[in-house]
Amino acid sequence: MSIQDSPAEQPVVRSATQAASSVFDVVEEEFSFADTTLTRMYAKHLSAVAVVAVDEEDRVLMINQYRHPVRSRMWEFPAGVLDDAQETMQEAAARELHEEADLTAETWSTLVDFHPSPGMSDEGIRIYLAQGVSEVPESRRHTREAEESEIITRWVPLPEAVQAVLGGHLHNGVAVVGILALNALRSGTTTGTTSARSSNGTTSLQPRDVKAPWANHPRGFTV
Repeated sequence: MSIQDSPAEQPVVRSATQAASSVFDVVEEEFSFADTTLTRMYAKHLSAVAVVAVDEEDRVLMINQYRHPVRSRMWEFPAGVLDDAQETMQEAAARELHEEADLTAETWSTLVDFHPSPGMSDEGIRIYLAQGVSEVPESRRHTREAEESEIITRWVPLPEAVQAVLGGHLHNGVAVVGILALNALRSGTTTGTTSARSSNGTTSLQPRDVKAPWANHPRGFTV
């Protein structure tokens, strides 16, 4: 592995919560860095999971809903915060797929992990790849409320989704990362540890195990 993030803990001199909500707190901290003391304010977030569900035609399931901070209806993937400590990350992802898209999946793997804005939040997001999907029976479907009550779902061919990202038509961070990661998985080659050699001698990318570790996850959740 040529490049890899590594944990780095600087001594915290002072920490104070400036505001609190059900999803994140706004924290101000002073910490020692080199020969000085720095002050930074950031959002201490519950962190989240998201799901790229793929059907037999390799289309991705996308949902459209209103996002008030950016005054937009955005195309996204089913996703949600890790607000239940009794759930594993994968169980939370399966619940979100059920609640927001009325789907279940037989096969799960880890697609990609990322921090969407590490300069202002400690939020970590794991995106899962879900395959072998089927619809939830009508009697078991979740009743969606608030912005989720107007969710629209659509199966989108992967090349069309990639074109929408690169054309500047999709702006949701999870959608952008998930689409490009899946496209890399489908088309890329590598000699890394998450690869497999095919019968013709080429080496193709493979998704990581559904329980792939995230050693420095900010919430320390069970994967």
